[in-house]
Amino acid sequence: MTKMVNPLILVTNDDGITSPGIRILISQMNRLGDVVVVAPDSPQSGMSHAITISDSLRCIPISIDSGPQKEYSCSGTPADCIKIGVHEILDKKPDMIVSGVNHGSNASVNVLYSGTMAAAIEGALQGVPSIGFSLLDYSWDADFSEAQNYIYKIASMVLKKGTPNGVCLNVNIPKISDQKYKGIKVCRQTIGKWMEKFDKRLDPNGKSYYWMTGEFEDLDGSDDTDIWALNENHVTVVPIQYDLTSHKSIIDVNKLLEL
Repeated sequence: MTKMVNPLILVTNDDGITSPGIRILISQMNRLGDVVVVAPDSPQSGMSHAITISDSLRCIPISIDSGPQKEYSCSGTPADCIKIGVHEILDKKPDMIVSGVNHGSNASVNVLYSGTMAAAIEGALQGVPSIGFSLLDYSWDADFSEAQNYIYKIASMVLKKGTPNGVCLNVNIPKISDQKYKGIKVCRQTIGKWMEKFDKRLDPNGKSYYWMTGEFEDLDGSDDTDIWALNENHVTVVPIQYDLTSHKSIIDVNKLLEL
């Protein structure tokens, strides 16, 4: 008789290994396979795809709650966690990589800054079906009760069917409200940007320092984007590729350079 082997799932995040979001994600992945966690030992939000090249990396076995087969607290970034998880911690390539659940939005251009999504993109680079999950609630006490059903559903389908080569999924889930979610909507990334402001302050020694703030500006306004769908209470799925080439611009750039 052939022994059944459970799928191997690697879990990480950018809010840190103790965040409520990753504990929810682990609980749902436990239903799908054998879970190994390699996650940052401290918050790494906004780190994008940074990797550690000028310092050592440490991965310390840790046990926070029941469920994962193995769990490691890593001194590096989310992208570091995937690299060291795939190449050093695991004894075989995982069947799926999931990142999150992020406390806050990774819709639109937020994907460029997100450590959560960098981990998923790194998973795609490693040739593994990968998903980044985010809930549009920054609170540490965010309510994941509705979100977890969609997390399980999307992850189970990706585990079963995979993702296109070189593509990971950016999943954003609205903050829970009196309205029920309208379901899942596959859409494109909203064209928008952050209008940054810097709050200049003085420290006790009279030296200047800054806190960055800002507001998001939707430059799109279309009804096929992630921001629109989230405002309509849909769970959004945006396919993200790591090939950043503007293929349609190659001819124009050749003309520009007179080549």
